[in-house]
Amino acid sequence: MKIYRFAVVLCLFFLSCDQKTKVEKEVEEIPVDIKVERFDKVFFETKPEDLAKVKKQYPFFFPAGNDDAVWLHKMQDPIWKDVYTEVQKKYADFEPVREQFNSLFQHVKYYFPKTKTPKVITVIGEMDYNAKAIYADSLVIVALELYLGKEHKFYEFPNYLKANFEEKQIMPDVVSSFAYRKIPNFPDKSLLAQMVFEGKQLYAKDLLLPDYSDADKMGYTPEQIKWCEANENYMWRYFIEKEMLYSDDPKLTTRFIAPAPFSKFFLEIDNDSPGRVGAWIGWQMVRSYMKNNNVTLPDLLKTEAKEIFEKSKYKPKK
Repeated sequence: MKIYRFAVVLCLFFLSCDQKTKVEKEVEEIPVDIKVERFDKVFFETKPEDLAKVKKQYPFFFPAGNDDAVWLHKMQDPIWKDVYTEVQKKYADFEPVREQFNSLFQHVKYYFPKTKTPKVITVIGEMDYNAKAIYADSLVIVALELYLGKEHKFYEFPNYLKANFEEKQIMPDVVSSFAYRKIPNFPDKSLLAQMVFEGKQLYAKDLLLPDYSDADKMGYTPEQIKWCEANENYMWRYFIEKEMLYSDDPKLTTRFIAPAPFSKFFLEIDNDSPGRVGAWIGWQMVRSYMKNNNVTLPDLLKTEAKEIFEKSKYKPKK
């Protein structure tokens, strides 16, 4: 009997491997050739008297109402020129990142065949960590000043934010932006709805970035992932017992969904917990839903949270 069970498990293992290989082989056959424009270089290497030419070439980076003095100051400001120098040191050769974009959008086109192949434009923005990488249909804009490495001298941000100022976070950030645009804005603002919303974009990373670790998809350390796995059942019971799932109290977003140094159970475990544990729980719920239902990724993103929860058969590991 033990031999029989082992044989079944072995067959299932190889079947799953074959299935993954089949998908990946089909993905590799999809023609994608991402073009990259280094606007950061164009801007900082342009002479002030030629600013008008740059504005004509890239009008979407120069909103109406801003005087040219704003751009001329940035061009010549020693601090911003220092930022530009550091970006060029890090990304003098952008080809490895371009190849990652190629792979990403091969996966995107596999699951969303009508998606246009975007142009990637690199910029040096305003150190806005809420706009590190933006997917905008035909464009992907990457603010390279926020991917210099968490220990970089320029960063005066809290550690929980700096932790994701790494090159390896470019693709996960792009997928987040892509997925957010694909998820409808449902009226339900409950904690459950927010958990599922975040779970959807994290599940998109499962399919679009199959070689990335859960830690990189979530923006966690491996230790933070282990903490969530070890405390999954406890966290879920806490949400249930406190009757939080269907609450639309905005404070719950701050406590369990928004980026933060830790989650706020108001218990001793807070200091050990990572931020955004509600998003992590939502991810596990969505994974359970996809495991138990025959649904495509585009359909998942359009499905309401309540239906996903009810059909997920989600049960935390004890």
